[in-house]
Amino acid sequence: MARKTDRPAYRCSECGWSTVKWLGRCPECHAWGTVEEVGGAPAVRTLPASRVASPALPIGQVDGAAVTARSTGVPELDRVLGGGLVPGAVVLLAGEPGVGKSTLLLDVAAKAASESRPTLYITGEESAGQVRMRADRIGALADHLYLAAETDLSSVLGQLDTVKPALLVLDSVQTVASGEIDGAPGGMAQVREVAGALIRASKERGMSTVLVGHVTKDGAIAGPRLLEHLVDVVLHFEGDRHARLRLVRGVKNRYGATDEVGCFELHDEGITSLADPSGLFLTRRDEPVPGTCLTVTLEGRRPLVAEVQSLTVDSQIPSPRRTTSGLENSRVSMMLAVLEQRGQIAALGKNDIYTATVGGVRLSEPAADLAVALALASAASATPLPKNLVAIGEVGLAGEVRRVTGVQRRLAEASRLGFGHALVPVDSGDVPAGMRVLEVANIGEALGVLPAYRAESTGRQKARR
Repeated sequence: MARKTDRPAYRCSECGWSTVKWLGRCPECHAWGTVEEVGGAPAVRTLPASRVASPALPIGQVDGAAVTARSTGVPELDRVLGGGLVPGAVVLLAGEPGVGKSTLLLDVAAKAASESRPTLYITGEESAGQVRMRADRIGALADHLYLAAETDLSSVLGQLDTVKPALLVLDSVQTVASGEIDGAPGGMAQVREVAGALIRASKERGMSTVLVGHVTKDGAIAGPRLLEHLVDVVLHFEGDRHARLRLVRGVKNRYGATDEVGCFELHDEGITSLADPSGLFLTRRDEPVPGTCLTVTLEGRRPLVAEVQSLTVDSQIPSPRRTTSGLENSRVSMMLAVLEQRGQIAALGKNDIYTATVGGVRLSEPAADLAVALALASAASATPLPKNLVAIGEVGLAGEVRRVTGVQRRLAEASRLGFGHALVPVDSGDVPAGMRVLEVANIGEALGVLPAYRAESTGRQKARR
């Protein structure tokens, strides 16, 4: 008769999850056909208590100076990190291919090395010569910057023993594998082992580590979800490859806020911080043009002035076109319905309608609803909105204009850039000095800023009073 401890055990070759019975699909990583028999079931062991090497201290006596953030030399990245890189911290930077992750981190590594801090840049995707060519192009050469092309975990740890860096950049964690773990590089078991070994090395050495991560076709970080839990900071690098703007967005940060966004401009000479990126999202013109409206969006806690453009033309087909770029199609469709039903603009349903943003910015928050609605109404009536006007507010299906968060910050940014007029929801609070603000309760009152709808809107307001 077989003993209980002699029962076979099964383990997933992808993520390492184990069980005492065979399953066709791993419940941890949801992979099919990866659960294989590995031998006897692991016995449950209980370890006795051991002597404590460093006793617990009252929290007030713990030295916090050793974990003070140090600037990376890139202001926008420091903004997202909460001041800079903390010794012993592990940062995961993920983004789509070609967005500029390697360019940004090579610049960060060169700036750290220029301060006589030993910095090790390990590439697993390119050769050392390819990285050197990029460094020449962006001016990222420094005496204390060390470069190695490695894909084996033991070789990476050996490089750490040789260089003893203060900063490690690994590009990328999915290309490094351990010979002690089954599976191909990039698999769940391999990523977990590599990340775990580097995290332990970072904590023991007080070395800041930046790991580059791949993303799936859905935009999520590839590999086990455990990876995001283990690291200290998770950053997402975003941007349209056809535009110059790049955004670094904080998703997790143990040392700072997670609602900060860093703005960068990618060009032939490298990547630079954008302290004032609103200029990328505006079109400078002498006279206002029908179908354009400005709004102020919040990216994290940063206000950005953006421009919404709309164009309406007579449709030549039974089903008119509805095309959007940089805006959510569902929000634009809702604004069209509200304008037709609540704003009494019937011509929109028979026209081809195109809406877009300027500079590649994406507007997804409801605060841009009022600007989208006014741009559509301006295009339909072929009359421009007043010059230097910004519109902020969420529009409901009943036609009401709802309050949004951060109105004061939005108006302060618009005033700083020279915009003197604004449409905001009712009871939005104080406004900057020298700025004329009109509070509107519904879409009918908002349409009153357009000459084509001014008389009808005024009549409705008088009737309500």
